[in-house]
Amino acid sequence: MKTKFCNGDADPSPLGLLLGRGSAAAGQPPSPLAHPDPEGKDPAAAGRSGGASTPPPALPPPPEEESPPLDPQTQRRAYLWCKEFLPGAWRGLREEQLHISPIRGGLSNMLFQCSLPDTIETVADEPRKVLLRLYGAILQMRSCDKGESVQSQKENDLQGAETMVLESVMFAILAERALGPKLYGIFPQGRLEEFIPSRKLRTEELSLPDISAEIAEKMARFHGMKMPFNKEPKWLFGTVEKYLNQVLRIKFTSESKTRKLNKLLSYNLPEEMKSLRAMLEATSSPVVFCHNDCQEGNILLLEGRENSEDQKLMLIDFEYSSYNYRGFDIGNHFCEWMYDYSYEKYPFFKASVLKYPSKKQQLHFISSYLSVFHDGFESLSNEEKSELEEEVLVEVNRFALASHFFWGLWSIIQAKISSIEFGYLEYALSRFDAYFDQKRKLKV
Repeated sequence: MKTKFCNGDADPSPLGLLLGRGSAAAGQPPSPLAHPDPEGKDPAAAGRSGGASTPPPALPPPPEEESPPLDPQTQRRAYLWCKEFLPGAWRGLREEQLHISPIRGGLSNMLFQCSLPDTIETVADEPRKVLLRLYGAILQMRSCDKGESVQSQKENDLQGAETMVLESVMFAILAERALGPKLYGIFPQGRLEEFIPSRKLRTEELSLPDISAEIAEKMARFHGMKMPFNKEPKWLFGTVEKYLNQVLRIKFTSESKTRKLNKLLSYNLPEEMKSLRAMLEATSSPVVFCHNDCQEGNILLLEGRENSEDQKLMLIDFEYSSYNYRGFDIGNHFCEWMYDYSYEKYPFFKASVLKYPSKKQQLHFISSYLSVFHDGFESLSNEEKSELEEEVLVEVNRFALASHFFWGLWSIIQAKISSIEFGYLEYALSRFDAYFDQKRKLKV
């Protein structure tokens, strides 16, 4: 999801005014150069512009229909980046020859397809199409509190810059290891990536046994990677604390939004976080390199491999990846079975707690995961396998609570800073409803 739905739209930052907010035309991501009202308008009934859910780099180009004209400055910057970083035919490209079109559905970043015209031949093996990704403001951790001190805002900007540097390093490493799309160019405002012929998964496909097994195996391989980052599991509760501190300072001018926010605040979120943290710190869960946002919009089904038995998927979008508790990554993935972000009417998502995977479906995933992650798993007796699987089952269902809490807070912040038309506060309420439902089921 999260590459879901935030277009990085907050006040201009030292990382580039290109990340300024803009009003979104239906079906098109907001212009990265506009500066809308800080709170935005309550969306009426326009479709989401901009993965869930997170439109991946590999999405096909938008349907052949006339799009609103692209902001000239965005066109100019895209042209200069392509000309600077891409070889061959791109070097001689004139600005008016560049084909650039927004990719719909971008919820954490703004995405554009840049391509050579059919009339220009490639010189060698340079790509004909690339994906331009412009970073979202949620990565910058820009404060929602307009009255915050200058020093505090500087610290937020530095933390945001550090986050984007680490994400860029991570993306480059994964590209070199052929575990993600190729990286063609990187700059402060974003990067140029390989455009992969594929489509993102649909929510209902997550429960297909072969799809679920391959996601589990890919997640296990991801967890097995050694990355040059801090190995302490600071990401989860460090980010939750940041989000919670911002949420407690948010104010809306809209009465409707204020009512929803007050309902969310009535849950006594600081106390809930305290008890959740105590329970999870007492729950055994290995610290591994986690994706942290493994939902259908961040999983590509590769073109031409749809009917293959395996190796038909690719994980993408690593901006939330970090060393973290394994239980969060798996529990978060299970939570995503419940949410469909392709719904075209307000609030632009559908939620169903009944779609959370059954125990049988969870064990199918866990068994596939352990067969790759756990050395010697296949040589264990059936009884030993079953015992290990049951332990992981408890672990991930407890950490699923953290997923609801994390993305619930995240969505409240998005309701304040994002110009994408999406029911962020409704989504936050849905996540906290699911949080309390899961607590009842676990009897914790």
